[in-house]
Amino acid sequence: MRLFAAVLPPAHVVDELAVAVGERVRGLPGAEGMRWTGEAGWHFTLAFMGEVDDALVPELTERLERAARRTEAFSLRLRGGGRFGGRALWAGVAGGVAELRRLAERADAAARRTGLPMEEHRTYRPHLTLARTRTGTETDLRPYVAALDGFEGMPWEVGELALVRSRLPVAGVEGEQPRYETLVRCPTARPAARGR
Repeated sequence: MRLFAAVLPPAHVVDELAVAVGERVRGLPGAEGMRWTGEAGWHFTLAFMGEVDDALVPELTERLERAARRTEAFSLRLRGGGRFGGRALWAGVAGGVAELRRLAERADAAARRTGLPMEEHRTYRPHLTLARTRTGTETDLRPYVAALDGFEGMPWEVGELALVRSRLPVAGVEGEQPRYETLVRCPTARPAARGR
């Protein structure tokens, strides 16, 4: 099965971003020609594992649970946007970005220790993908990024990482979206009491 570890924003955060994207971005010229990600699938990928043999899932789950327990809960909020060249538009994040990166490193290490062949290690760049351009096309995404300037969502506490199964869309079916199923939720540690 095709798996990845992720942080899933809560429903009120998704709703807030959906309103901002609808009001600021989706009406821009050319937006109708982009492939917009479904709100139900909005997430921050921590580590993409690709195809994983079913027999490895219990060990992977155990290692991810351990990685989450070693990380204290932290606060995030969505803020602004960015792009990967002319191919992908994304929402950015602020707050506990260092903690999010640490959690991503731990999820990647958990997958490697399980024996999964992970991509070459590179600096984690947290983002929530909003849209992609059509295959083989480059689009000037700067106006879309500019439309997200000044957007800042309400903070929320990240208290878990999720192991998610991804089912790719059926090729050739217009409007088909990937489908995601959360297999396991791994709680983080509670923050240490302050002032003791």
